[in-house]
Amino acid sequence: MKDLYHSIEAVSLLDPIAVSTTQTITDIDLKDFNSCVILIACGLDASMSESHKITFVLYDSADAETYAVVETADVIDLTVTSGVVLTIDNVNTEDNTLSKIGYVGGKRYLQLVGTVTGTTDPPVFIGLIKGHGLDVPAI
Repeated sequence: MKDLYHSIEAVSLLDPIAVSTTQTITDIDLKDFNSCVILIACGLDASMSESHKITFVLYDSADAETYAVVETADVIDLTVTSGVVLTIDNVNTEDNTLSKIGYVGGKRYLQLVGTVTGTTDPPVFIGLIKGHGLDVPAI
């Protein structure tokens, strides 16, 4: 069997917490890795709707100073509009699920902003898995 454990690095970006305000996770450093997947787990919140939601925008940067929204070509299997990579609004049952965002852009730093609209406070966890390390094993 192949060994994945020594080929990746897992990082917690936002420990599980009820999110009721905008969360900005900045300077996510991909140094020494060539790929990553952002995992966003959102628990059940009956108040979520089109007017009560969390919208996630992903930015990238070469220098951790100047960030720009990612484009569709920077992520896997998503159509990106104005950097929006995920909207959790319970309309399409995105709450109580685990979503993954695969980043394939060439920048070293990422920034993820989750903007809360309306009144909602679902439990949210955000993690990062870095892959394709330049110096394996990663751990």
